[in-house]
Amino acid sequence: MFYWVVKAILGPILAVLWQPRAEGVENVPRRGPAIMVSNHLSFTDHFFGPLPLPRKITFLAKAEYFNGTGIKGLASRAFFTGVGQIPIDRSGGRASEAALRTGLKVLNRGDLLGIYPEGTRSPDGKLYRGRTGVARLALESRSPVVPMAMINLEKIMPPGRTFPKLGVRPHIKFGEPLDFSRYYGMERDPRVLRAITDEIMYALMELSGQEYVDRYAQAVKKELEAEAKEARREQQASDKGRRRSEKEQRKAERSAHKEQRKAERAKRRAEKKG
Repeated sequence: MFYWVVKAILGPILAVLWQPRAEGVENVPRRGPAIMVSNHLSFTDHFFGPLPLPRKITFLAKAEYFNGTGIKGLASRAFFTGVGQIPIDRSGGRASEAALRTGLKVLNRGDLLGIYPEGTRSPDGKLYRGRTGVARLALESRSPVVPMAMINLEKIMPPGRTFPKLGVRPHIKFGEPLDFSRYYGMERDPRVLRAITDEIMYALMELSGQEYVDRYAQAVKKELEAEAKEARREQQASDKGRRRSEKEQRKAERSAHKEQRKAERAKRRAEKKG
């Protein structure tokens, strides 16, 4: 119920401020389970993706949204719990298996399940390699997979930005359902899971128009963070060196000034004696 209340309140606000466009809504099944797979550009994907649909999407959301502290953490936890988002542990292993089982429960209820195969937000607007969990969900639930492409969302609220930016019009595209029935019974074959995942990512690439990078976004994020950290370290070292140089220069100027005054006093004494 809270989901529809939030949507009824936020929907008109989002529509007025950003005027989102939706295309291919008819590709989303009106009833029964379906896996809504989306690229992940921004925190606002959670809002604009489900907005044009008459059905609720339950997303598997990262656990960090539910583990915050203070007032902000409480508000985040209350919001995501209220709209039916499910926290998942992304550490892998047993946590990944638990997330899979949770997703299957949603699909077994006949609901729409939202998932971001990249596993995290794109660090630079490109589309990255998908995790194969989405393929296992598709095969084990035997549900259709509907590509859902977010466009321009990274411009509204890029990573690090606190408030969304106005003047950007988001575009959501829903592709035709993907049928993987030819692979039923093969959910334990890693080659099949990779083939299905790559087909899903290709469909998202076609819809979104993004450049595809055959690497995991998480690995690229770590590299970019390491580069940024190194750049900050170099900048700090440069600033420290500059401050040291400026300090030495001021010291040299004071010393030169002192020597000049000393020379002037000596000259005056000499003239006085003369």
